[in-house]
Amino acid sequence: MSPWPEPLARAYAACERLAQSHYENFPVASRLVPASMRPHIAAVYAFARCADDMADEGTATPAERQARLRAWQARLHAAAAASDIAEPARTDDPDDLLFIAIGHTIRSRELPVALFDDLLSAFGQDTMTVRYDSWRDLFDYCRRSANPVGRLVLRIGGIADAALDRSSDALCTALQLTNFWQDFGRDWRAGRLYVPREASDPHRAREETLMTVATGRLPNGWAEAIADCITVTRRLFDDGRLVCDAVSGRLRYELRFTWLGGRRILDRTEVGRFELMHTRPALGRTDLPRLVWQAARWRGVTT
Repeated sequence: MSPWPEPLARAYAACERLAQSHYENFPVASRLVPASMRPHIAAVYAFARCADDMADEGTATPAERQARLRAWQARLHAAAAASDIAEPARTDDPDDLLFIAIGHTIRSRELPVALFDDLLSAFGQDTMTVRYDSWRDLFDYCRRSANPVGRLVLRIGGIADAALDRSSDALCTALQLTNFWQDFGRDWRAGRLYVPREASDPHRAREETLMTVATGRLPNGWAEAIADCITVTRRLFDDGRLVCDAVSGRLRYELRFTWLGGRRILDRTEVGRFELMHTRPALGRTDLPRLVWQAARWRGVTT
């Protein structure tokens, strides 16, 4: 039985259904997360998922997508500032339900609205920016597109610690970058290229060479550039271990599984980097026993 009255119970249930219905590398609000946190994490995910879909909507112009994101942001701020549930008690509109849930989550968990604004600014950037010159630019994008999610999870868990925020940022950036490298071919076909020129230029990796290898092996230069990107990402995973150890209870194991799963995808991407134009490395059910074994043998960061 839900601890919340209607329509709040239906609002959180709708967010959880949305979270469970979308494919991700890692489970959203899985059973490892404390039950008290799961609905709030699902609400954050649902908000971000819908905003991300707006940014990626191919039939709308960039200006139209940005206008929709601004309207989404205005609704967010209104929901966060509301003193109670202002929507009709029997609303069935998915967006109304989402904002009932996210507004309650922000108020009850005292979440910084600025973190949501960062997410929306990154989604807005997606409508215009499809190439990155430097690591600095790419890290700034990750700071707004990925890192807020980790900080929101910590705040939902009642954790506010500067050192853990930094470690969480490293882990979230590592996960975001891993997703970029595993999706290299898919993103290229969608018109996006996340390998920064600062990483590709030293290897003389040119975009025109990708046009002839849609179903073949990556040229050596691009494979070498991706290998360098993977090295950078692996260092970020190392910096992200602290948060996996410092939190307590079931959240600790959720973060450890997330870390282990992300590293496994990164390793698989490195091995298969020549095939990334037509193959997307991912986790499967057969990976679960290994991840469980690694989690059981996990050794914390030594200080």
